[in-house]
Amino acid sequence: MSENKNVNLTCIGCPLGCSITVCMQDKEIISVTGNTCPRGEAYARKEVTAPTRIVTTTVRVSGAASPVVSCKTKSDIPKGMIFDVINALKEITVTAPIKIGDILIKDVAGTGVDIVATQNV
Repeated sequence: MSENKNVNLTCIGCPLGCSITVCMQDKEIISVTGNTCPRGEAYARKEVTAPTRIVTTTVRVSGAASPVVSCKTKSDIPKGMIFDVINALKEITVTAPIKIGDILIKDVAGTGVDIVATQNV
């Protein structure tokens, strides 16, 4: 016998930060309530079925005044792969000069997502 389960979230789709409740039965979404816009419903559905995140961090750099360059994933990755990405980035050093948008690593940790620079060094 299956039970209904409520998952409470705070939406990050816009600045309103709506309190959203997702009612689920097993792994099926029954309803989404509390959102004030369609982005909230889309966020809630994705968050309970396949959560993803953008990872922002730094990577070591050589040949520059700064020892590190800030960077991020070019798009979101599965939430469960965050530590795989961070561990892969611990192992690299890039060489200056670096410009915003430069790809520092292609397909980081097998995610299919590139790491891009977010500052000039």
